[in-house]
Parts: sequence; structure tokens; C-alpha cells
Amino acid sequence: MSIVVAYKYAANPQDALVKPDGEVDWSRVKPALSDYDPVAITVGRSLADALDTTLVGISVGGESVASSMAKKTALSRGLDSALVVADAATASWNASKTASALAELVGKVSDVKLVITGDSSIDEGSRITSALIAGYLGWPCFQDVCAVEPAGAGYRVSQIVAGGVKVLEVSTPAVLAMSSDAAAVKPPAMREVLAANKKPLEVVPVSDLNIVSVEQEIVGSSKPESRMRKQQIFSGENAASELITALHSENVL
Repeated sequence: MSIVVAYKYAANPQDALVKPDGEVDWSRVKPALSDYDPVAITVGRSLADALDTTLVGISVGGESVASSMAKKTALSRGLDSALVVADAATASWNASKTASALAELVGKVSDVKLVITGDSSIDEGSRITSALIAGYLGWPCFQDVCAVEPAGAGYRVSQIVAGGVKVLEVSTPAVLAMSSDAAAVKPPAMREVLAANKKPLEVVPVSDLNIVSVEQEIVGSSKPESRMRKQQIFSGENAASELITALHSENVL
């Protein structure tokens, strides 16, 4: 039996520089573990310890995802091992194709009972990867999960819903997207970072995966029409009435 955590190692848009002409400069942005993934790994580690099983990380990304830094960053959080697709071609993949590759990686891990993801990714934040993985696997998917624990032959899953928390008994393999506050995350100690170097990380070639390619064609794009502010200044005794008249003329009032 195994538990799998899908994580992402990518550039953080917050570190990108937007030039005056609107061009985004990524040259100084370094890839990092997605913000919400440490929560997913922490939850997975606690659950794996409770069930006395292994915790395997999977990831799809550029060549950096197989780097020594990426390995230490992810595996020092509590993963026992990792399977990754490290290919520059993934930069042009859409979410569906990436999720297909992640589902294929799940299939390479023996007897997986749960796939856990973070709330969203660091770069796109679309919150659809968990559902797409589940779709390819044919498993149910539960998002906004704030807690999960063993319960009989399955799991007890607590899911945040409007007005409270819904508790479910899940007896089949499933994909869980954890909420951002599902676990308290601690930075790895130095011994954990050093131990991460000795853990196995296998790079799986794209050619070894039966990836479903869902292509999309961008037929056009446009920018919203900019509206310059008039920057009118009203002064004098009639300033208030002039302002109201101007607002009426612009259909603001």
C-alpha cells in the first residue's frame, strides 16, 4: 500500500519583474516548491505513519524538477521517494496533459490508495489538477479537505463546505486536495535536508508514459481598452454641484 503526493516545482510569479511596456521578465526567478504543497506532504506523512506505509512524491516539470535542489526541497519535507517527469517540453503542456502524466506516474507506484495534492499550484493556481488526475484514474475527488484519518478499511475525510464541515467515509481510492490550513508546516531540519540526498528520485521519460494529449488552439487575443482618467479638479463655491453634474454625465450617479 502507498500514499502519493503530487507536488509542483515551478517559478513563483510573485518574483517576476513586470517591465514598463508590460513584458514579464522571468530571468531572475528561481523555481521553488509550490506554496501549498508542504501542507499536502505533511498530511501525507502523518497518514503514512499512522498506516505504516510509504509516501511517494510525483511531479511533472522542466529539467529543474530533477535537480539536487528540487530533490532536497521536496524529499526533506517527508517523502520517502519520488517519481518525476523532468522534460523541457512540459513548459508548453496544458493542465490536462500534465494531469495525464501525473496519473501515469501514479500507475507506476504499487497499490496506491490515496493521491494528495495541495490547494493549488504556485504558478497557475487553477485548482483543477486534482480533479483532472481523478478523472484520468477514474477515482472520486474531494477538494477543500481540512482533515483525513484512517477509518476501518478506508478513510474519514473532513471537507470544508458552505456553512461548516462535511465528514465523509471513503472506502475507495481517491484524490484529495487539501485546504491551505489542513496542517501546520514546519521547515525541515538540517538532518532532514541531508537525509533527502540519500532518498531515491527516479526520472521517468515521457516516452514511457501513455499521455493523453488534449490540444487547444488560441485563435486570438485582445487587451481591454484603456480609459484615461480626466483628472478634473473642481474648486470654488460651486465645486460640489459641478462635481455632481460631472458624475451624472459619466453615468456614475
